[in-house]
Amino acid sequence: MTAETRTELPQATASCCSSTGGCQDGAADAAQADGITTVYEVKGMTCGHCEGAVSSEISEIAGVASVTAVAATGKVTVVSAAPLDEEAVRAAVDEAGYELVGQA
Repeated sequence: MTAETRTELPQATASCCSSTGGCQDGAADAAQADGITTVYEVKGMTCGHCEGAVSSEISEIAGVASVTAVAATGKVTVVSAAPLDEEAVRAAVDEAGYELVGQA
């Protein structure tokens, strides 16, 4: 017989997931109060990796404060200091390997 070793993992805190379903520290919720929030529809996201790829590319656009992508809905919420050029968002989503349908 062998002894079984168990390691207790820390439990998620209430601040882990936002009201939009994205896993974050709540920064996006705070940023929404100080910026312009735009919701886009992105085609092709199916998992957390997809969410991360889209979020990472859009985050590189100048003026973006936060990005929350939700694969289950295909929605990407972007908070920015000023309105974003939709072609810049389209190029970022394309670079991630997905298709921007438009604003939701």
